[in-house]
Amino acid sequence: MRKLVLTAIAAVLACLSTAAQEVRLTLDDCRGMALQNNSSAIGAALDLKAAEYQKQEAFTEYFPKVSLMGFGFWAFDPLIEIGIKDVFGNNDFSNNLQNIVESFGVDPYYTTMNRGYLAGISVMQPLFAGGRIVNGNRLAGIGVEAARLQQTMQTRTTSAEIEGYWWQVVSLQEKQKTLGGFLEFVDTLYRDVSAAYKAGLVTEDELLQVTLNRNKLRSSEVQLRSGMRLAKMNLLNSIGMDYTVISANASEERPHIDAIVLSDEGTLPESPDRYYVDEESVAASMEETRLLDLQVEAAALQKKIALGEALPQVAVGATYGYYDFMDKGNFNGLAFATVQIPISQWGKTAAQTKRLQTQVDKAAAQRDYLQSQIILGVRQSWVELTSCWDTYQLSLESEAAAEASFGRVKRNYEAGRVTLSELLQSQASLMQAADERLEALNSYRQALQKWLDLTE
Repeated sequence: MRKLVLTAIAAVLACLSTAAQEVRLTLDDCRGMALQNNSSAIGAALDLKAAEYQKQEAFTEYFPKVSLMGFGFWAFDPLIEIGIKDVFGNNDFSNNLQNIVESFGVDPYYTTMNRGYLAGISVMQPLFAGGRIVNGNRLAGIGVEAARLQQTMQTRTTSAEIEGYWWQVVSLQEKQKTLGGFLEFVDTLYRDVSAAYKAGLVTEDELLQVTLNRNKLRSSEVQLRSGMRLAKMNLLNSIGMDYTVISANASEERPHIDAIVLSDEGTLPESPDRYYVDEESVAASMEETRLLDLQVEAAALQKKIALGEALPQVAVGATYGYYDFMDKGNFNGLAFATVQIPISQWGKTAAQTKRLQTQVDKAAAQRDYLQSQIILGVRQSWVELTSCWDTYQLSLESEAAAEASFGRVKRNYEAGRVTLSELLQSQASLMQAADERLEALNSYRQALQKWLDLTE
């Protein structure tokens, strides 16, 4: 019995150990999982496949159209009935001849085609269709390239979204470490002040100040832990990773949210000057710029396809099969050529091509305008990057100044030259400076990643 109890306890401990085991994720892990599970990324990949299938569909227009056909009928009355009078007319000769034929017991009427059938195969090969087949294939090729560009753009958008969630969680993790250091300091201070209060060396007001400050930091820790869980939820939902917020339900496949830790490389980013690229070069290499050119090309091809409706269409074909309509079956075939010249469509096509030309001009005007907007967006990204860097540098200086001030106040407090209230105020200033530095670093990291997505 004791052995069974020990085995059960070991199994429980093993489960608890598995549930509490950390799951570490890198930024590349999150990007890869997002591209596999994010609905927008999956949709962009499916759009690309659809465009490729459409191109294959358009390519089949080059090949002959082959079809099998079959036909059969059974008439209530013969379709052809010819009598002696139908041949010779209604006269004495035909009347006498009909009487003679009937006297021999022969029907004076010939009937046929009361039933029949045919089966065959036909082949039709277009030689010229007004350029619609060629231009249709070109348009399908543009569709594939456009879908591929949109997939790249969606990949960049998804990566930017994931990176935003990632750095938000990393920033909160770093804030948690910083807050832990301040809590350790305040806990030590609380123990010292409590001992001094019991010894009658400090007043109750000073003890209450430390107590309030410690409770305030503990409250901040609770809020920070809750905020980190919410930020992790956004990240994990975006990458399609399963998790649980109830520790008792945690497993290896479904870890507890607190056991999921983001593994930051810990390297600090460099100055923006290290990553500078000419904004016009960046704009010219972006997928959005190429997509604008494709829109103009697609509009021009649609105009050509519409113009092809008014051009001659030439095709050749052949058919071969077996038929039996007059109780005599036979195999036969024929070859043919067709030329179709639409005349009544010219007026309509002329108006249609003029209308489509306005769409070409509109697409060209939008391209010119949006290209300037793309360049503007690149410049704004650079300005945002340099601004975030300057803010981060100022926050480093502020944190260094606050840290130096706190060290000086702490030494003076230990020497009895400043009050406890001044020490706590200096500690609060240092904590605020540390938070501002972490927020500025997080903003710069996200702005830098946005710039790298544009330039790489």
